[in-house]
Order: sequence, then C-alpha cells, then structure tokens
Amino acid sequence: MSRIGLFFGSSSGNTRRIAKMIKKRYDDATMADALNVNKATPELVAGYDFLILGTPTLGEGDLPGLEADCQQPSWAEFLPQLRDVDFSGKTVALYGLGDQEKYPEHFVDAMGLLYEFLTARGARVVGSWPTDDYDYIASRAEVEGDFVGLALDQDNQKQLTEDRLAAWLQLIARDFGL
Repeated sequence: MSRIGLFFGSSSGNTRRIAKMIKKRYDDATMADALNVNKATPELVAGYDFLILGTPTLGEGDLPGLEADCQQPSWAEFLPQLRDVDFSGKTVALYGLGDQEKYPEHFVDAMGLLYEFLTARGARVVGSWPTDDYDYIASRAEVEGDFVGLALDQDNQKQLTEDRLAAWLQLIARDFGL
C-alpha cells in the first residue's frame, strides 16, 4: 500500500485534474492513484496515515454533492460516512478550488468545511497557505490569516496553479516524511 492517500471530490473535473498533477510528481510506493470520493470507502481512507484531500467550492460555499446539483455523489455524501473514523495520528493536507471573483464571500469555503470536519476528529492538518495575491471578501478556509490549505482559482488565476502547487508540495513534504 502507498504511504499517501490522494482523494478528491469534483463537479467539473478541475479538482480531479489537480489531483492528477499531484500524483504525477510521486511514484506508486509514495502515493496512491488519485481517487474520487464517490468510489472510496471509509476503511480505505482510514488506512492511510498521510492524506491529501481536494475539493471545489460550489455556489455559495457548498461542498460538491447531489444537493449542489452535481451529477454524482461527492463530499456532501461521503463526509457523513467518515463520522466514526478517528483521524488522530493522521497528517492531512488540503487543497481547494474556488472562484474569488464570482463568489468572493465564499472563496474556497468547502476546504474550510473539510478542515473543520477533520480537525474535530483529531486530524493534524498541514500546509497552510498565505492569503496574499488573492482578492476575496471572506473564506471559511481562512484561519489565523492563512488558508488551511492550498487555495486555487482555475477560473481567474489558472496561470499561477503550477507554481503554487509546486511550492505547496514542497511545503508539506517535511510533514509527510518526504
């Protein structure tokens, strides 16, 4: 089994593309293939001590899922299945996608929802990211002046994604024992 589990929820495919970009940088012994949470099980997630989780924010701060008009189940349906998973001793890094121009009051809120859920269950979340160079009003993913993970805007700042991703992966490498 790989050391790092890589899971994502998606609606348009952007979050999946970022997961695949992450996976390309690691061999199979280090990181598992990216897996959509609609194909995951709680037991599979619980089997990893190191996790990278990704989510888009839909509409006004929603997790992707059927109620957010996604065509398939996603984080909204999977998180309740993880309620009884003890994340104590697990190291988790988060990345989130959002649109800071169209939804500046809810930029990457879904990443904040994942953070709240995981930390309430004992997870150690690493990889906080500076809020500099973003233009938004509010974000549930901002804690103590930083985002709780990597914030990406594929609608308005796609040209910054490669560099941000590379810097963030380098940032979390030590916490993941890489």
